[in-house]
Order: sequence, then C-alpha cells, then structure tokens
Amino acid sequence: MTNETEVDVIDPVAQIESYTKKDFQLTRLPYDFLYSLKKNKFQYSQMQAVMADQANKLGIKGFKQLYKDYIETYHSDEQMISANYTEFEGQPFQLACGSYVCQDDIVLSQNGTIEEICNHPLMPCARLVNIDDNTEKLVIKYRKGYKWREITVEKEILASASKITSLAKYGIAVNSENAKGLVKYLTDIEDLNYNEIEEKNSVSRLGWINNHGFSPYVDGLVFDGEENFRTLFNSVKIKGQIENWIEIIKPIRAEKNICSRIMLAASFASVLVNPCDCLPFFVHLWGGTEAGKTVALMLATSVWADPTIGAYIRTFNSTAVAQELTASFVNSLPLVYDELQILKDKKSFDDMIYKLCEGVGRDRGAKNGGVQKIATWKNCILTSGEFPISSEKSGGGAVNRIIEIDCKDKKIFTSPSEIVSNIKQNYGCPGAIFVKWLQQGDNIETVKHLRKDFYKKLVADSDVTDKQAMSASLILTADKLINEIFFNDDILLSITEMQSVLTTRTSVDQNRRCYEFINDFVAVNYNKFNPEKDGYNGEIYGTVIEDRIYFIKSKFDAVLQENGFNAKAFMSWAVENKVAFTAEGRSSLTKRICGKVCRCVCVLSVEETAEDQLLNNEDLPFD
Repeated sequence: MTNETEVDVIDPVAQIESYTKKDFQLTRLPYDFLYSLKKNKFQYSQMQAVMADQANKLGIKGFKQLYKDYIETYHSDEQMISANYTEFEGQPFQLACGSYVCQDDIVLSQNGTIEEICNHPLMPCARLVNIDDNTEKLVIKYRKGYKWREITVEKEILASASKITSLAKYGIAVNSENAKGLVKYLTDIEDLNYNEIEEKNSVSRLGWINNHGFSPYVDGLVFDGEENFRTLFNSVKIKGQIENWIEIIKPIRAEKNICSRIMLAASFASVLVNPCDCLPFFVHLWGGTEAGKTVALMLATSVWADPTIGAYIRTFNSTAVAQELTASFVNSLPLVYDELQILKDKKSFDDMIYKLCEGVGRDRGAKNGGVQKIATWKNCILTSGEFPISSEKSGGGAVNRIIEIDCKDKKIFTSPSEIVSNIKQNYGCPGAIFVKWLQQGDNIETVKHLRKDFYKKLVADSDVTDKQAMSASLILTADKLINEIFFNDDILLSITEMQSVLTTRTSVDQNRRCYEFINDFVAVNYNKFNPEKDGYNGEIYGTVIEDRIYFIKSKFDAVLQENGFNAKAFMSWAVENKVAFTAEGRSSLTKRICGKVCRCVCVLSVEETAEDQLLNNEDLPFD
C-alpha cells in the first residue's frame, strides 16, 4: 500500500475509509499511506483532513499528534517540516508551521530549544502588493479571547525586532523579550506557505496610477492605506443608476445657473489635470447662507462618491499637514471643503493656497524612521464659503490660482432638498463611466487637443492670465465631454461665461494691489498722515503734501509685511512705473515731519496718476 506506483491508481478517500480502528492503533499502515501523498501538497492537505475525520469516527482522538509522532520517529532525517500544521480553534485556514507548535494557547519554537513565541493564536492570512509603489504588507489574523481580529502591517515592521513591538497597541502579545522570535516566526510561516497565502493587489490612495488605471476602479483592488482614510476611500463607490442621476441633473442644467454648471464641470475636470499635465487649482463658490452652496458641492461630489457631509466632503478645520495628506490621498479626484471661511491669519491662508496648488508636499519623517515618500497630487479643489477667498491683501500668486464664483445672494437651486435626497440615492456611477471613457482608445489625446483649443480661445483678445486660462480650459473641456457622454442637451458653458468669472492680469498684479492698498490705508488713517492739523497727538505714520504720500519707512515696512506685501518688491516696481520717488542710490529719502527729520518712502497719490488724470478729464462735461 505504500508503493508510490500503487498509490497512483488507488482512490485515496476509499483507501483511508478502509482503515480500521486497529490499523490506527496498532500499525503504521494509515500513516505510511498518508505520507506517500506528500509530493502533492494540495491533495496531501486534503487527505490529512479526511484521515483525521475517519480516525475520529473510529474513536481515535489526537490523530494529528499521532501523525506528528510518526513523522518524528520514522522520517526525521527527511526534515518533513510541512507535516506540522497550525491547530488554532476557529482559524481561517490551516497553514504548515514547520518546527513550530501552533496551538490555541501557545506558539512554540522547537528548533533546537523550546521557546515561547506568543501566548495566543497568530498567523498571516494574506499578502498585499501595492500597485502604486510595489511595497508589500501582510494581513495578520490573531485571536484574543474568543474573537479573531485582523490587522494589515508593513513588511518593514515585521522584519525588525525593534519595530514589531509597535503591534502591542493592537493587543498582540509582543515585547522586547519575544520580539525577535515573533519576527522569525512570521517570516518562517510566510516562507513555508508562500504559494498558499493569497496575494492581492492593493492601493493606499485614489486616482490615476501608472500602468494600472484608476483607483478604485481596478478589479480586485484592496485598500491598504491609513485607517483614518478608510471612510474616505469607501465613500467612492456606486449607488443607484446612471439614468437616475442624469434625470436629476438635466433640469438643473436647463436652469443655466453658472454656479451649478461650473461646479459640476470642475468635478469632472479634476481627473483631467494629470493627463493634461496641468496644475491643481481652486474653484470657490461664495455667497449668502441660503444660496445653495453646500448643495452645489454635494452635487459635484455625487459624480464620484457619497455626497453626505462627512463621508467624502470635508470641513475646513484641519491642520495644514492634514490638508496636504488628504490632497495626496484623493490625488486625482476633487478635494472638497464646505464652509471655507477667511482665516484671521491671511498670510497662512495664502500659503495654504500656494501649497495645495503646487501639488507637492514637504519632506517629512516616517513614523517608523526614515523619510516619507513625498506626497503629490494633481486635482481640483472645490470649496464654498460666505466670502471670497481672495482680498486686496492676497498675494497675486494666490489669486491667480483661484476661480471664484459669486452667487450674488441668489438661490442656485429651485428645489435643493429634493436634489439632496435624490443624489444621496444615486451617486458614483458618472465618475466611473467618465474614467472608463478616458481610458479607451485615443480619448486622452482628444482631451488634450480640446483643452488646448479652449485655452487659445480664452486668452485671445483678453487680459486673462495663463494660469486662470489653464484652469478654465479644463472646466470647459469637461463640460463639453459630459454633454456628449451623458446629457446631449447642448447646454454648454461659453467662453464669455467663463471669462466673466476669471481674474485679469491687472487684478492679479501684486504690486498694483499693493499700490491700491497703500492709498486706501492712508485714506482710512487720515489723522496719522496729517499730524500737524487739529492738535493731533496720536501715532504718526507720515505726512501727505499735495500729490505725494511720505510714509515713514519703518512704519511702511511693518504695515506692508503685516498685510502680506513685499516692500522691497513693491518699491522696485513703483520706481520703475514712476509712482514712487527716492533719493539717488537709495530706496527712500528724508523728510521733516513735526520738526524731526525722518527717513520716508515717497509714493504718488493714486488720484494723480496719469491714468486716473486721463479718466478724470474724460469725465468732464466741457473741453
């Protein structure tokens, strides 16, 4: 019966069922037969279970131990380590465990000396290979009490005795004493069962992934990222029917409200930023408290994800680091913030805009040592608030990165509550269809040509900046595509409509904005610049003589810095444009104010500039 040529023609199940209780108790026959099947791992594992069941039916308890003793007695020279298997109650499956004893209350190593590895069941159950960066993680199942738990751990942690102790926070019995043994145990078990442990493709973010498509729309993809992003990842899914979503949106488009149309198109445009090699940009919707701004954001979100507030849509109360990490996580999908309000620290707010629109994060240390992979993203940031993001104090670079839409205190939707109710039941499908369309044939090249054409039309005979035109061209491209893919109603955003919400070069110019600010500041603080009049005895900032503002330099520098302007850059521009005057070879001049000689910056009053003088003359009713 132990002859291998005979085994090939014997039905293993029938053979096992033929053994009697005496065969198990007094002979080697069942054990020899089982051992003869060892070359076929799958069949070998199956027959072990069948034989254990047969032995149990015959009243033979502890078959696995008997077979283990048989191996050690008659085949120890062959080092048949795979003959030993995990014996955890409720285990998800059985794994070969080599020289380890893996029972309910203990994991032991018997390799030379007996060493306790862990005092509770613990085993690898899946290997995750990240399709973005090819890093591996191991899914580990372990039992505490009567409940099996699961965690996903980076291989880097499992390979280090000093790092694996971090698993203690999950309830795993690991400390400095058994850490080394646990590292070896998990490594050995994975090696013994490498082909048996399921391997899955995984991802830790959303969006375009080189050579793999678009996350999460890749078959069999598993999330392996930070737990605090799991809710966000899971919110990107399909609910309802595309036909239902289209029927919800069509009447909204028919109303031709520019706010809803731009926000919807911008949501689709977000996934075009990367393939078109453009920069991230803001689209900010602002206006009264009941204008429907939040509903507009929910509508835009329904393209990709659950529009419920708190599912995909964020509120702007996180740190700069958290904002950067979230942007990197959504990656290609729109980053959506509701109720974005103006921060008191305007400079910090502008800095946030710059950083998010750069699409590259800062170098940061990793939790387990070393340096984190630099975060990157290419998307659209959709926001809403009661006020504009930009102001006269905003840097030109920040203003240039924002498309702001004024609701003009009008209601965007006629039936907002009905829209919200409907999109909560129908979402996610449009985005999946749109991405699938983009991946077909030469559609990406078509998109690129279309965007370039819109860009040329936007900048032709207009004062629109390049960055604003780039952002707007993506929105117009997306708007045209979704009309063709979903609606076929020819309700398209026009070049003129888009230009109406864009910022001109003149308004973006930081130094022009600074010049206007200085004049406004002098007007608001009139007494501080007329100290010799009316018995004034307060703080002195300078003086105004005829058409010239003499601003004490130390005060000038402080005021501009406080309000986000660069004094040196402004003076260079102002002198060149003849709206500031200096002593030769210096950036300032001296002026006597209240009997004291002060170093001042001399700026021409805005009313007396050549441009304004011309306008004033044109307004006169006579020659």
